[in-house]
Amino acid sequence: MIDLTTICAISTPPGQGGIAVIRVSGKDALGICDTVFIPEKNKQKIVDQFPNTIRFGKIYKGEEVLDEVLVSVFHAPHSFTGEDTVEISCHGSIYIQHEIIKLLLANGCRLATSGEFTQRAFLNGKMDLSQAEAVVDVIVSSSAASHRLAFNQMRGGFSKELQKLREQLLDFVSLVELELDFSEEDVEFANRTKLMDLVSNIQAIISHLIQSFDVGNAIKNGISVAIVGETNAGKSTLLNLLLNEEKAIVSDVHGTTRDIIEDVININGINFRFIDTAGIRDTEDEIETMGIERTFRKIEQASVIVWMIDSTQFSEKIDKIADRIVPRTESKNLIIVFNKVDKIDEEEQAVLEEEFLPEVKAKRIYLSAKFKKNTEELEKALLDAAQLPQIGENDVVVTNLRHYEALKKALESIERVKQGLQDGISGDFLSQDIRECMHFLGEITGGEITGDEVLGNIFSKFCIGK
Repeated sequence: MIDLTTICAISTPPGQGGIAVIRVSGKDALGICDTVFIPEKNKQKIVDQFPNTIRFGKIYKGEEVLDEVLVSVFHAPHSFTGEDTVEISCHGSIYIQHEIIKLLLANGCRLATSGEFTQRAFLNGKMDLSQAEAVVDVIVSSSAASHRLAFNQMRGGFSKELQKLREQLLDFVSLVELELDFSEEDVEFANRTKLMDLVSNIQAIISHLIQSFDVGNAIKNGISVAIVGETNAGKSTLLNLLLNEEKAIVSDVHGTTRDIIEDVININGINFRFIDTAGIRDTEDEIETMGIERTFRKIEQASVIVWMIDSTQFSEKIDKIADRIVPRTESKNLIIVFNKVDKIDEEEQAVLEEEFLPEVKAKRIYLSAKFKKNTEELEKALLDAAQLPQIGENDVVVTNLRHYEALKKALESIERVKQGLQDGISGDFLSQDIRECMHFLGEITGGEITGDEVLGNIFSKFCIGK
């Protein structure tokens, strides 16, 4: 059972700051806050305060003034949670925050669990489940593109698309099931030709949503880029340059990088997850060998491969490394970067351009990571390799794995409906498959989810206070 006791929590990030916001929500929120708050001017209680207004006053701990605060009041159902809600803006002292929470708990509140405010908003019909999940994505969005997608979903763009599909299916399944009541009279209420057109259209829409997941996942989590190559090719120098910090150790000693180093860099509003890998070479060092094995695993996982080559050490052994790298990049975007070009002349660079693996299709860049030469060209190549389409404000793109899995099941169901129409199967089997498709679409918005355990698992991913 859902516990609907009045809850409270600190909604601002943990730690000390200029101000902090403590949120209280539930049927007793106004009364509980009245026990600790006294307004500065008139003594009107919070329960009598006009909704959507702010009052200045003091929080009292017994006879002692704990802090001067602002209290915002929202009456049900016109609040984030759909319940009576009070938000206390206090000074950001950790001591003050904790003492106010202790006062609220002592007067009848319960500390909110992770995501419980948003869960109550969902249960009270303020948003559906896909919108609720988008709240987290808005909070953690770290690029313009990921914010745009999350905000569109939170506004209900994705939900409206699914709702239209469900309503169309519901209309037809009602007619199909009505036929079953008149089975002896052999009447047909649902026009099979129109139903086939509808099913084909829904199949195309669901397929498009499923295909959008690759783009959505890349925007949400970042494009994975593995920096690979021989030892001392300049991989760590390049990572430090892109990050603008000394993240990786740079040394002339071979085999310095033995483990995977990762960080995120934002380029023109798109996040790239860069992975600095162990240099590839023949070695008897057990730990270094393990690092090199991880390098090849990261090549398999990454979307873009940046192959760093030391222009000054170009020799036959590069072919041996090419045999290990190139086959693993056939289905990926490969960028070949010749580093340390500040140490070679134009004639030597021309030889590299003409003779190095001409059969391999890849963007080739000549840079000096040490002197920051041609790094802008590399950034442009990365943006081109990402191959992300322009996302409009109202475009619907799937970013959530749970939604992706539900859509795949919905597609299987609608494909069975289509096959059933082609085979002329009876209405009861058609009805079952249509309802199954509606069920999986409903799982995304929460219309088909009733279990407390499932909801608890979804909202546990939220932070406390949201």
